[in-house]
Amino acid sequence: MNPLYVIPARGGSKGIPHKNIRPLAGRPLLHHTIGAALAAGADPARIIVTTDDPAIADCARAAGIDVPFMRPAE
Repeated sequence: MNPLYVIPARGGSKGIPHKNIRPLAGRPLLHHTIGAALAAGADPARIIVTTDDPAIADCARAAGIDVPFMRPAE
């Protein structure tokens, strides 16, 4: 079996703005989630991030993860 790992990362947090790209222990929160998928044995080519925020998309791409489309804000 070769599962597809989908990481949803919304940009519009009210409590902590842009929390998915804020650093946690020296890395963006999103990179911790990607790292957990990789530790679970995910093939990086089978991990995607879906988001409505261009900064989050850039952060995912910097980690080598595909962002195949941008979600609409609504």
